Amino acid sequence: MTADTNFSAGGDSVIFATFAQNSRSAEPVGEVNRLIAECSSSKESLCKLYEMFKGSVFAVAFGITADYHLSEDCVTETFIRLTQVKKFSHTKGDGKGFILTIARNVALELRRRYKRETSDIVLQSYGEAEQTVEDSIYINQLLKYLNDKQRQVVIMKCCAELTFKEIAKIMKAPETTIKSRYKRAIAILQEKAGVTSEKD
Repeated sequence: MTADTNFSAGGDSVIFATFAQNSRSAEPVGEVNRLIAECSSSKESLCKLYEMFKGSVFAVAFGITADYHLSEDCVTETFIRLTQVKKFSHTKGDGKGFILTIARNVALELRRRYKRETSDIVLQSYGEAEQTVEDSIYINQLLKYLNDKQRQVVIMKCCAELTFKEIAKIMKAPETTIKSRYKRAIAILQEKAGVTSEKD
């Protein structure tokens, strides 16, 4: 996973590390759906999906597990499960949402399996050599102030770069609820980081 750390402040910008995902998909929905339909029998299709979505899957997993190694395991398991999909409509399905829903379910399973509470986990480095220990500590301290659902929304929005509508579908919650969680989470993060809103 390639990530560049940037710290920004004010307005709607998140005040902890945001990730520039090289794997963010720019493919049309129909293309993603076609690849999903083919990936059980085509290694090439599976590899394309992996390159397109590995970063987003990792971000979703990390938001739930707060553990680098479990998140890596989630990425692997998510794409394994994709090859086992029997029913998926390549004409009507939402491929991106489908993949990230699998990722969220796998991450929740891994967290339950290892009985690890994210609030008690000290974040490890995101695995990038250029990411400093200080950055990891800073991110960890900020995220500890959020509850589980707030943390998931913030990471899916800022790291996986999902829309509120996409997050709402993955988390099976109203879009207004997701927006409210995000707004509250950002306010908490700004307060704890000592950031003054641009409106002030």
